[in-house]
Amino acid sequence: MQAHLSSPPNENHILARLPQGDYERLRSNLEPIKLQLGQVLQEAGALIEHVYFPVNAMISLISDTAEGESVEVGVIGYEGMEGISLALGVDKSPHRAIVQFPDGAIRMRAEALRAEFKRAGALHDLLLRFTQGLLLQTSQVAACNRLHTLAERLARWILMSQDRCISVELPFTHEFLSLMLGVRRAGVTEAALILQTEGFINYHRGHIHIADRPGLETFTCSCYPIIKAEFDQLTA
Repeated sequence: MQAHLSSPPNENHILARLPQGDYERLRSNLEPIKLQLGQVLQEAGALIEHVYFPVNAMISLISDTAEGESVEVGVIGYEGMEGISLALGVDKSPHRAIVQFPDGAIRMRAEALRAEFKRAGALHDLLLRFTQGLLLQTSQVAACNRLHTLAERLARWILMSQDRCISVELPFTHEFLSLMLGVRRAGVTEAALILQTEGFINYHRGHIHIADRPGLETFTCSCYPIIKAEFDQLTA
């Protein structure tokens, strides 16, 4: 069964929902850029100099431990903005931000974002709404990482990625998947094999082809529909 796809997004949802006057005021501060796979946009604890509004790209938020271990705690696509700490009055991010799916984004200087946010207008409200969605996502992912099998978590992660990338082809290597899921490569291999045996995906040489999205949705844990419902509200 083939996965059903919507049309690829051609704009960031937050920017697209701004009133025309607000958008025109910000236009000179908005810089279209191309993002590269694996590009680090923000280091944990470093000053936020720019925020990023993904268009056809996806960004992972990574939590690192003092022991050198890492795990993904959230993803941001065209529904949101990387650098949301600025909206909460904090000029540093607690997470490392890495480009997970490369493509277009809109970059904005931190000081311009702060100035517009202080106006308490449309961007202020949209960013606070996105913050709520991101908090729900990160808390649900934390629960998922503790309570569900690795194969279920991988299915959930693939579905979340496709919601933002709008593609049946996802360029993810074993190394990248192990970082995203916080497990060793052997665990990724085992989980991917389960999904491939069920006919949900084809995984070969760093690429995932989604062959049966409805099957993945049936197989994955209950965390995915909770996260998906919030995503759908953000992009409605």
